[in-house]
Amino acid sequence: MTALQQPARAEGPLRPPVRVPFPVVDEVARHCLQEEEPETVHIEVHLPGRLDEGRLRTAFAQALGRHPRILMREAPGRWYRRRYEWELTAEPDVEVVSFPAPGRNALRDARTRALTQAPPLTLSPPIRLEVVQRSGPVEGSEATDAVGETRGGEPAGEGAVGETRGSAPAGDGAVDGTPPAQVPAPGPGAPLGTVLFLTINHTALDGPACLRVLATAAEIYGGRDNSPAAAPVRAQEAPPPAEETPSNWSPPARVAPGTPERSPGNGMLVTELPLPHRPKGSPYTVNDQLMVTTALTIAHWNREHGDRPRPLRITMPVDDRPRDATMPIGNGTRLVEVPFTPDELAAHAPADMPALLHRTATRTRALKSLPRPQLGHGAALLTAPLAPVAWRAAATRGLRRAAAPWTSTTLLSNIGRIPYALDFGADAGRAHAVWFSAPARMPRGLTVTTASTAGRLHLALRWSRALLSHGDGAHLRDLFEHYLHSTEVTE
Repeated sequence: MTALQQPARAEGPLRPPVRVPFPVVDEVARHCLQEEEPETVHIEVHLPGRLDEGRLRTAFAQALGRHPRILMREAPGRWYRRRYEWELTAEPDVEVVSFPAPGRNALRDARTRALTQAPPLTLSPPIRLEVVQRSGPVEGSEATDAVGETRGGEPAGEGAVGETRGSAPAGDGAVDGTPPAQVPAPGPGAPLGTVLFLTINHTALDGPACLRVLATAAEIYGGRDNSPAAAPVRAQEAPPPAEETPSNWSPPARVAPGTPERSPGNGMLVTELPLPHRPKGSPYTVNDQLMVTTALTIAHWNREHGDRPRPLRITMPVDDRPRDATMPIGNGTRLVEVPFTPDELAAHAPADMPALLHRTATRTRALKSLPRPQLGHGAALLTAPLAPVAWRAAATRGLRRAAAPWTSTTLLSNIGRIPYALDFGADAGRAHAVWFSAPARMPRGLTVTTASTAGRLHLALRWSRALLSHGDGAHLRDLFEHYLHSTEVTE
């Protein structure tokens, strides 16, 4: 039974559900929903063993109960209401966990659903967990999948791996010009494991919050401690001095169009790479290396496509929430923008890399230290309940279109080291790969999401099909791998 269908209790009728006004981030996202490009976040967790269906359903239901803020749906209302509201429910409205039939295309189909079918906001909770028992290689997938497999004796992920849709081979146009070999199917008796696909409606929730819920489910299911690992301790430094950076009033570079596809929506590609090395005691972090890698990748791509050099601005989510059971559930990150000049991206010889990494570290530290509303002060003004929500929605969409030229070039979301073991016990094991992907709507059209598990970097590229094709995504992946390696400098 749902929370609204339960009969009256002996002590009296049920109380009406608690309603909570949409926070700023949720309201802006709700105003700008587009059916052709669903606003979903996808989390993909690879386990070496198998999960029992009944136990997992029970464990996940209990995890939802331990984080009750996730049990919400959009409350109905009239057009002239001043706010959207979340209605908190005591129980899920729908069965969240499903086990699609295994098959040759099960992985491909689950990834496609994660990109094309957002969980509805009107049903609690606005998430979906699909459990895919892997069975055979992926053909024509929205993403490569070589985790745990080998290619000619080389660990999967050491090079550019995977298959592509259509006729473009993976890695076509790679940095060294050599297309990578195809990943062979697992041999007889090879472990197939399980893949968990968590699809989230980003209007309501973000990836880190839902990963926290999944870690709770893993702890209940496996009976093992899934408490978050301690965050790395970094020395406190004085705020860096201000430096000259490109003005936010000048339109930044856009990702140059590749070979757009006719069908709307997003495409996606995932791969596994070695974590970049950095000297001990370096003033920069892996996040700074990833930021530089993303900037150099896009600058290279744009040069190849004849775009004149322009400043780049890369949006970076910052998440200050605790990762333990007290973590607030919802959209909890704030966004900052990291700028790069054309000159510093043009000079990327090995001798220039340390200075670029140092400058980037200075910028990211300064931006993280600044107190700032999640979407800036303008968004808070737009969502003030001074007019009916339908009027504000129209105004927000109009301003979004008008401000499109000033939207950042791309978004880099680095989740960092996954803080939870995601250990589901002896039979299923602990996660050995975790991917996230973020929506890639125009005008950005491309998002880069990274996380690290078991000492490996898991990269997801997601793009708008109105801008790029799968072959373009494979080439961007190869460029990213090349420039990631170039950030490994010795000082």
